[in-house]
Amino acid sequence: MPRQSQSLGFFSLYRAGVAAFLASFLLFAGPASAKTLRLVALGDSLTAGYQLPPQDAFPAALEKALKAKGWDIKVANAGVSGDTAAQGAARVDWSVPDGTDGVILELGANDALRGLPPEAAKASLEKILERLKARKIPVLIAGMYAPRSLGADYYEKFDAIYPDLAKKYGAELYPFFLDGVAGQVKLNLEDGLHPTGEGIRAIVERILPSVESFLRRIQTPS
Repeated sequence: MPRQSQSLGFFSLYRAGVAAFLASFLLFAGPASAKTLRLVALGDSLTAGYQLPPQDAFPAALEKALKAKGWDIKVANAGVSGDTAAQGAARVDWSVPDGTDGVILELGANDALRGLPPEAAKASLEKILERLKARKIPVLIAGMYAPRSLGADYYEKFDAIYPDLAKKYGAELYPFFLDGVAGQVKLNLEDGLHPTGEGIRAIVERILPSVESFLRRIQTPS
């Protein structure tokens, strides 16, 4: 009997040890086994990287910064220079392929620069959000501010578009895509509108916490 008890005791300890090892292995191996996240940056020239080499454009710079922080991620560039919100809405389905985990939506700057009605820009952005909602693709909205030269009546209506839509659709919001870069001569091309490579890196640095919060939300949906 004593010998049998010792054998049973050893087996119990061995089994408990194996279980503990497997539990710890699964705990630490979990994140490494997660699939590559796939984001699409849907926007205009600010996303496309106007007059910049592809590696300096916002999507590539963002992907590089996220990978440096340990994210397994791909960020596709779906920026088209000159696009208005309506033009973005017209191509959302083919610009955002199946298998996309999330979209960074940066559109509306050209609407404001052309003085197009804020209501029209909002309606087009809403079409994009409705379509992505139907496809169950979460969105981070990168907002835009209208030029103050257009007058308070215009820019107040325009600026309100992005927080209003973020609230309505439960989207993440980064209030102003060009925060810290707009108006900074050294961070923009000679046209004063489009960021240089350094300007893009400044944008990425500022938006990165919001993007990481967005990614964590994608990984742990409510």
